[in-house]
Amino acid sequence: MSDSSQKALAEMHWQYDLLGSIEVGIVVINRDFTVEMWNQFMENHSGKLPSSVVGKSLFDVFPEVDKTWLLRKAQPVFDLRTPAFLIWEQRPYLFKFTTNRPITSSSDFMYQNVTIFPLATLGDKIEKICIMVYDVTDQALGQINIERLNGELEEMSRIDGLTRLFNRRYWQETFEREFKRAKRYDETCTVLMLDIDHFKKVNDTYGHQAGDKVIQALADVIRDTIRETDSAGRYGGEEFAILLPDTDAASVGYVAERLRKAAEKKQVKHEDHKIDFTISVGAAQYHERHQTALAWLEHADQALYQAKENGRNQAVIQTD
Repeated sequence: MSDSSQKALAEMHWQYDLLGSIEVGIVVINRDFTVEMWNQFMENHSGKLPSSVVGKSLFDVFPEVDKTWLLRKAQPVFDLRTPAFLIWEQRPYLFKFTTNRPITSSSDFMYQNVTIFPLATLGDKIEKICIMVYDVTDQALGQINIERLNGELEEMSRIDGLTRLFNRRYWQETFEREFKRAKRYDETCTVLMLDIDHFKKVNDTYGHQAGDKVIQALADVIRDTIRETDSAGRYGGEEFAILLPDTDAASVGYVAERLRKAAEKKQVKHEDHKIDFTISVGAAQYHERHQTALAWLEHADQALYQAKENGRNQAVIQTD
């Protein structure tokens, strides 16, 4: 072998050694998307030797790769010499590789950032592009966990722990916004308040754990009865408030009766006891005379008080 051949071979050897040692995937493809280079990283994570990939269509070897998307992404790289980038937030991966940390990682696949850039020939033509694949699984999972924790904290700040309905603070904020909307656009909207009849007797007879179960049972009744557009919250103790947009006083009467009847049929089991309970309901439709959200809510509270005075287990709807 001549000295020049040995020198070329030695140079090729260190180049391949370099490509094999870096922790980045390198794939070179031509305009037909035929693979011309497949480095050690890609071999390790795909389980495919270069001999089984090079010279073949990328889409034949990896049919799970989104062909339409990659063609659209690669075309400007070939034609305009413009690099393209893919971050995992937009698309979790290009090649579906399993993570190389199966025990410590909570992900079933490798999150990837991808860079695609043009490779010019000596004649300055772009006939090939290089796809570089970066394993960003650790960073991605870290960010996902942070977002998950932030979401849990946000939920904790607005959800009542016992009933899983809105807590008083968050429901009040929602109610204030709806009041301003109703006042500005003269929208039809009704607020409903309800509580458990003789709740103190439940606590005194069966204990506070039983009382909590009754409160949870009523929360379930509310959840099963109202619409997705309605907002229900635990206003305090055994008292609940429900905001019903696009609902007038006449229509809310049907809602109140469904709630009352469902609660009357609901039975709570606690230890060896079966506990029945009833509710009283008061409701008030928004009226322009309500100068504040509190005035509107107090109107519903007055209706609830009247339901209690009238003997409980009934609904009173304020219509004026």
